[in-house]
Amino acid sequence: MPNPDISIMVVDDAKFSNIMIHRLIKSAGYADIRQAATSKQALEMMEQRPAHILIADWLMPEMDGLALTQAVRQLDEACNHFTYVMLLTAREGQEALLNAFENGVDDFINKSLMNEQLLPRMWAAERTSSMHNRLLRDHQSLIDVNARLKQLSSIDPLTGLDNRGQAQRFLDESIRYCSSRGGFCCYLLLTLTNMDVLRRSCDSKTMGQLIVAVTRRLRQLVRPLDEVARIAPHQLAVINIQKELSHCSPDIFKRILDGINVKAYKTSNGFISVSSTMCMVIYTGSDSAPSAETLMQLAESRIDTARKEGSITVDNWQPPSS
Repeated sequence: MPNPDISIMVVDDAKFSNIMIHRLIKSAGYADIRQAATSKQALEMMEQRPAHILIADWLMPEMDGLALTQAVRQLDEACNHFTYVMLLTAREGQEALLNAFENGVDDFINKSLMNEQLLPRMWAAERTSSMHNRLLRDHQSLIDVNARLKQLSSIDPLTGLDNRGQAQRFLDESIRYCSSRGGFCCYLLLTLTNMDVLRRSCDSKTMGQLIVAVTRRLRQLVRPLDEVARIAPHQLAVINIQKELSHCSPDIFKRILDGINVKAYKTSNGFISVSSTMCMVIYTGSDSAPSAETLMQLAESRIDTARKEGSITVDNWQPPSS
């Protein structure tokens, strides 16, 4: 049986289509159904109260379904929520499918098959949305517990990430692992370069929301087992071990930098963009292993260069000449 408490947002600029979708969903037992005629109206309503499932027409004036999806993802980041996005379209073919999924869409239905497919897809969307949001709540509960326990020796209380001390310990362990077993240890330093400017125009609450949103996006951009830490108010670090040196290429990690910089973040003070630089230091597993602090300081010394050149700096750590 459908959960009547699941919140559903239907967006279609065609009034008849909007009504038909509403009737179909309501007949299945769903009760919390909101309707919008434009993407802008839908976003305003979802800012007031998020939805669990969004059903939208792909082709709409001013803001189409793909642009709406990206805006919803930004809303989700701001409120630690997951919205299952389903687009209705007359398009067919693999290219349309890939285009939708690359833009964050979870599912889409051909309009000619809507009467047969919408409700089964709705039930799958309900399960997926419920699971994602339960995991998000559980994760936030863990962060809250950590803050209450004041584990400040290893946890950053704002983001729930490891702090500088814990990141240093993790990096030391990674260096020792590569030294004894092989592999390449990558230390990525991400510096938010416009924080001083933003602090002059934003209050502490907004800045906190911004930092949390950035860390959530960064966590989505890296591999699940990569270490992500907040080592300073304006700096985040990523630590990972690669099997091949070619996997430490700046071209690979540019995706992370672009992911942080390109799209703005939703806060209570509106959408805010950040500027960041990335400095990468690689330990190649030589006999003479550096300390974690040595790699961290080397990365920090390259921040100005990365900022001036607008590119990712890369340093392969070399033991000092005897």
